[in-house]
Amino acid sequence: MKRTMVLTALSFAVLAGCNAGSNKTSEGLALAPVSDKDTVAIVNGQPISRKALEYVKAEIARGNPNAKIDIPEDKLVQELISRELLKQEAIRKQLPRQPDVATRIRYTQRAVLSQADMQDYFKQHPITEEQIKAEYDQLVGSMKQSEFKARHILVKTKEEAQDIIKQLDAGAEFAKLAEKYSVGPSAKSGGDLGWFSPQKMVQPFSEAVIALENGQYTKEPVKTRFGWHVILREDSREKTPPPFERVKPQVEQMLKRKMIQQHIEELKKQADIKLMTAEAPVATTVESSVKPESAPVPAPAEKSEE
Repeated sequence: MKRTMVLTALSFAVLAGCNAGSNKTSEGLALAPVSDKDTVAIVNGQPISRKALEYVKAEIARGNPNAKIDIPEDKLVQELISRELLKQEAIRKQLPRQPDVATRIRYTQRAVLSQADMQDYFKQHPITEEQIKAEYDQLVGSMKQSEFKARHILVKTKEEAQDIIKQLDAGAEFAKLAEKYSVGPSAKSGGDLGWFSPQKMVQPFSEAVIALENGQYTKEPVKTRFGWHVILREDSREKTPPPFERVKPQVEQMLKRKMIQQHIEELKKQADIKLMTAEAPVATTVESSVKPESAPVPAPAEKSEE
């Protein structure tokens, strides 16, 4: 089992180093030489670095985050030697000249080098605390909104809704009417919907809630795809934004993605790009690999007013 995991972890290294025997990539790029003090083995004159060994250990750990796997170093070195021999044999057979193999090598190199360039970009353009705070302020400023607490009575026809409004005008209690007439799931709780932001409700419903004052109910039935509603707005409040320290990592990731996109746009301006397919414009063919783990405040998905 352990040996299988080692083989899996090494597969990426094999693709990335398929032509490393000559210290060249398939695109003709010179690779940094391996120093003697960083070498754990030499196979037919080709060195295997300790960094490659550490890379394999890290890959195994990432692939098994919940398991403690302790593989002796000599076993990993032997595995790397085996892979180096297989790699050299593949080169002897000129397998990198096969189209499918060449495609995989180029794809892997593109991924590794694009990540390397992004890492180097952030070394040259380190993000400051002030930049993250400014991005946070901009995001929070655009998110400020009210939340509402409301009840509703959902019925199938406009006439039923109009009759309920007449009963409310005569002094009937909203919650009791909801329990009696509403066909929605909230009927058993007197039509109580709790607190919600307008974006979480279908538009006609949210517009009606926003137009009301606290303590008021709609004087005309509100139609949505779910039926006809009578709505009581009970309360409102300003939505509290998440504190800076809690969402700082996510904001930093969003800022990084924005900066990388700007970097890519600058590179595009200097590049000669020929799009060989008509499926998408050039602007959509390059995507940043830097993605935020999650937005500071996720955009709410539309749901029913229930």
